[in-house]
Amino acid sequence: MQRCLLSLIAFFCAVTATFAVSPVQKRVLPNGLTILVREDHSAPVVSAQTWVKAGSVTEADWMGAGLSHVLEHMLFKGTTTRGVAQIAQEIERHGGYINAYTSFEQTVFHIDIPKEGWQTAVDILADCMMNATIPDEELQKEKRVILREMAMNQDNPDRRASLLMWNTAYTTHPYRHPVIGYPDIYNRTTRDDVVAYYKRHYVPNNMMFAVVGDVSAAEVFQRIETLTKNFKMGAVPPAYVPAEPPQLETRRRDEEMAIQLAQAHLAWHIPDITHPDVYPLDVLAIILGNGRSSRLYRELVEKQGVVHGVEASSWTPGDPGLFIIEASVDADKREAAISAIRSEITKLDFSKEEVEKAIKITTSNLLEQLKTMNGQAADIGHNQFLTGDPNFSETYLRNLQKVTVADVRRVAKQYLTDSQLTITTLNPTGTAPQSTATVAGKTDTAIQKIELPNGLRLLVREDPKLPLVDVRVLMKGGVIAETAGNNGVTKLTARLLLKGTKSRTAEQIADEIESVGGSIDYFAGNNSFGLAAHVMKPDLDRALNVLADVVQNPTFPADMLEREREVQLAEIKAEQDKILPVGQQLLRESLFTMHPYRLNSAGTIETVAKLQRDDLISFHRRYVVPNNMVICIFGDVKAADIRRLVEQKLGRMKSTPLTFTKNGTDRLAADVRKEASRPKEQAVLLI
Repeated sequence: MQRCLLSLIAFFCAVTATFAVSPVQKRVLPNGLTILVREDHSAPVVSAQTWVKAGSVTEADWMGAGLSHVLEHMLFKGTTTRGVAQIAQEIERHGGYINAYTSFEQTVFHIDIPKEGWQTAVDILADCMMNATIPDEELQKEKRVILREMAMNQDNPDRRASLLMWNTAYTTHPYRHPVIGYPDIYNRTTRDDVVAYYKRHYVPNNMMFAVVGDVSAAEVFQRIETLTKNFKMGAVPPAYVPAEPPQLETRRRDEEMAIQLAQAHLAWHIPDITHPDVYPLDVLAIILGNGRSSRLYRELVEKQGVVHGVEASSWTPGDPGLFIIEASVDADKREAAISAIRSEITKLDFSKEEVEKAIKITTSNLLEQLKTMNGQAADIGHNQFLTGDPNFSETYLRNLQKVTVADVRRVAKQYLTDSQLTITTLNPTGTAPQSTATVAGKTDTAIQKIELPNGLRLLVREDPKLPLVDVRVLMKGGVIAETAGNNGVTKLTARLLLKGTKSRTAEQIADEIESVGGSIDYFAGNNSFGLAAHVMKPDLDRALNVLADVVQNPTFPADMLEREREVQLAEIKAEQDKILPVGQQLLRESLFTMHPYRLNSAGTIETVAKLQRDDLISFHRRYVVPNNMVICIFGDVKAADIRRLVEQKLGRMKSTPLTFTKNGTDRLAADVRKEASRPKEQAVLLI
């Protein structure tokens, strides 16, 4: 085991060293503007981002108004040199994509564009940062849009449950407030307030540019310096952010809304991102609640059956953050679920194998983000913003490898205590507890198509930039292979593929992939279904072995069928609690009166409840055949090797005659209008 761990560390050090071949180049201009550039010539793409130290925690006298979020909506609405629609048109003309987001500490504006348009991207970003006009007519339109967003937050059970947790875990720190703000405060703001906030915070010494892609760093520095030569440094008042006082006892808050499933959150206070305990806390989160082989999933979902889904995360921002466990559960099992979670976190018998697996998963997740130019720009921007070091990810990876079993046990015991625990639940109406109130060389991007003698089609893209491989096994199917009587059979069959084969249990399937930092999951939709796996390069053969087994040898265990049926029924109920999916389903049924597109890929409560094991076996036998299968493998691979491996593992599958019902195009004889009423605060209109 020690030799294996040393090998693991050496491997990831090599990964870090390889990535560091293209280091971040940093320059601070005389006006205080920070510029970060990484040259990555592996694809002809550039991501340009501007990070502004203006988020919901910096709003001072207007705390809770959401002014940072308002500016996210407004800065692309015109400048002194560009009209309201001109910015979007310029980016689209160059084949680019533009967007923005707001968080607690920052607002980020990003443009992803082919390399020929990178100067246009940084020109537009600089123009918006310096010369936004914030037209009153556009502001009034966007204010109405934002009010609808606030209403959506109240109607969305996931978002509302999350807001309840933040507002309870934090009593003083501004993290307790929604980034978007509160309607009462927001409605009192004027254009003058928005403009004053813009002028105060959008100054060069309060922002940075991050540019990653097929560019010359020297040219980027020169271009941005020229664009911002008249951008004057501003006096940014330090934001007063009150520290959260120590929590001394367990807090609990329970609320209700018109939903069918309860949501529970358990949260504990933990340090900020620069604290050395961040590394073992991240490992602990993976061990407890990441994937089907995690402790909480196995105990609460598969063994006890007290929750439908559960996951853990370690959130470490610029100020002290939260360790969070969240679960969806039937209301009558809510207290049993909370008790089971609290019991599970007291078990400190972590093994070296669990810690090693968690380290690999965390490393894989970070490397996955770095596959794209946008992900790299976001990574170095986040690093610089929160730690002052754009290369912090390399430091993070090195320190992650040093985490031991003793470290994980210590942080679990130190932080996951009753005195620091906050419990919040969002419950169906009438069910809340009564006791509570309230850089590599140029990459060939060509996709190679290979067809095997049995009809299986293989698509391979060689991309050696990072030691990662993604695999998709797709079959034609979904609702186009269903009827009103067996609606939902595709999704239930896809779920059961991962729940046992002739030689592997569900637990072994999950563990075999997740133990090496990989992931495996199913998918099912309107036109296709299948499996997806993600692993690092050395573990590809292992992943293909598992995928070949679950495709060819599923056993559809009866006990797992009942458990997965419960989960799928819970998903249907959860969707019915959200107003937009309800409206979308009503629209589908109105547009497609005969075509299978009228059906929901999850099925209905009635049809899923009736499906039998034989239905799944029959569906698998009919559609999981090589002449109905496409396998896509993208990553650090060689096409010739992939062909050999796939032929070895799936080449003996027999093709069978395949037919799908031909469905004509539905044509409406006249306009159709349908309405449905739900106890929500907003209305949704779909045309």
